[in-house]
Amino acid sequence: MEEKKLLRVLAGETVYPPPVWLMRQAGRYLPEYRETRAKAGGFLDLCYDPDFATEVTLQPIRRFGFDAAILFSDILVIPDALDRGLHFVTGEGPKLTPIREDEIAGLDPSRGETHLAPVIATVARLRDELPAETTLIGFCGAPWTVATYMIAGHGTPDQAPARLFGYRHPEAMEKLLYLLAEMSADYLIRQLTAGADCVQIFDSWAGVLDEASFEAYAIGPVRRMVEKVRAAKPDAKIIGFAKGAGAFLSTYREKTGIDAVGLDWQVPMDFAKGLQAKGAVQGNLDPLRLIAGGRALEEGVDRILENLGQGPLIFNLGHGITPDAPIAHVEALLKRVRA
Repeated sequence: MEEKKLLRVLAGETVYPPPVWLMRQAGRYLPEYRETRAKAGGFLDLCYDPDFATEVTLQPIRRFGFDAAILFSDILVIPDALDRGLHFVTGEGPKLTPIREDEIAGLDPSRGETHLAPVIATVARLRDELPAETTLIGFCGAPWTVATYMIAGHGTPDQAPARLFGYRHPEAMEKLLYLLAEMSADYLIRQLTAGADCVQIFDSWAGVLDEASFEAYAIGPVRRMVEKVRAAKPDAKIIGFAKGAGAFLSTYREKTGIDAVGLDWQVPMDFAKGLQAKGAVQGNLDPLRLIAGGRALEEGVDRILENLGQGPLIFNLGHGITPDAPIAHVEALLKRVRA
């Protein structure tokens, strides 16, 4: 059997046409997803039920034949395992009990294994049910991004509460990030053991940090995770997506030890080419070009392929697919990348 395309790219090979998957490819733009979600009840019920989570992970693979499936779950299952009162409010997103400085020492990671067992069961199911040529990607949130939600208790436009917390309570922030890095690394190891081919670490809020904070919050904890995962799984392939990190991306790849760097849509092509000279890159079509379709979509796809198609590339969006993305435009994107 030919080795999975995406894994060949992660090993530094140029594969043409490049493998394609889309962040949030299992989501509300698909009628079958909306139907399954309605049956499941709440969003967390969908994440923690292996039947439902397996089904929604497989839906975009059946419909589009993407080269990779990404486990359907959420980055906030880790704080949920830490008993931080996670719930989702329609139209507002996730809510948690905001953590205080004096509560960090009392966090108990021992619930993690039991609490996250259904997610691991989903990974094992997916391994059995996916086509042999489809890469299975496991994932988790990066410690900094997860910490921002734990500190504010919800998403904020610039994560000011978490940044202020870090400036005012550096030791407490360090403790929190260390705990999250340890727990998240264990979680990824379990996903790889259950059958994930590779994993992605999502640092959706890396772009709000200054240089010193980026080093301390985005690079340090992820490096710890990568080292811990590789100690248990020496061949583990890891993608790091630090959204908005811009010029910090080159040191991010170098210092964390990730195999591929995810690019958001604002990363300039010349800079992306420089990053690609050192290993695989993933990205980076603006999700709004996918909504617009037509010429905007075609030009966006062509530009990425012309600039990055001659090196190790995983074609993806520069952030997640949005609920209003037309299915016909996803089909057009795949056709153009593979033509």
